[in-house]
Amino acid sequence: MGSGRVAIVTGASRGIGRAIAVELGRSGTSVVVNFAGREDDARQTARLIEDVGGAAIVEQANVSVASEARRLVESALAAFGRLDVLVNNAGITRDALLVRMKDEDWDAVLDTNLKGAFHLIRAGAKQMMKQRYGRIVNVSSVVGVTGNAGQANYVSAKAGLIGLTKAAARELAPRGITVNAVAPGYISTEMTASLPADLLEGLQSQIPLGAVGLPEQVARAVRFLASDDADYITGQVLNVDGGMVM
Repeated sequence: MGSGRVAIVTGASRGIGRAIAVELGRSGTSVVVNFAGREDDARQTARLIEDVGGAAIVEQANVSVASEARRLVESALAAFGRLDVLVNNAGITRDALLVRMKDEDWDAVLDTNLKGAFHLIRAGAKQMMKQRYGRIVNVSSVVGVTGNAGQANYVSAKAGLIGLTKAAARELAPRGITVNAVAPGYISTEMTASLPADLLEGLQSQIPLGAVGLPEQVARAVRFLASDDADYITGQVLNVDGGMVM
């Protein structure tokens, strides 16, 4: 990548999304920092991008709403004139055992984590097809590959993202657009910070590399898939998990 490229990163106000946005900004890409509700955090992400020499704008949008996803793409085009990279990272959790899971908790997670990515791909691919160039990276999860108790909604969404990645990759390949996914393992973020110490130790014992991952490690994998170094890679799932999925 380099100067002149434009990226949208959804859910970029913190955690993995923030790290991806900053990493893309460092590589010379102008970044549209999307957030749903945490504007102050999103503006901090934009400042971090500017600190490493990148350009950024901040845009609120709930990606689970199709019209807001379209508006997010339109904002990128209005500000920068093109769209080269789309990173579908926005995600929420509503964990519960299957027999206790509420319909609204199933719907909320599927709507944001899976339908949100669909909305953005549908809106963004139209511009990328005109350009005959694009890089789409979907942030799935190790649990989308392995499953996980108490997360039927989240696992279904993240597994669905892998299927969406492969279907979109086949459809968009003739137009010079690659579509790939990263599947992070246990990454140190605000989401995992609240885990009890004994549970964290148990998780680390399942990781061959023996450590919880960092958002920046996921971000570097996304930067690679979004770059021209990955121009012959599409429809793939890159596990960034310290070997967990083995």
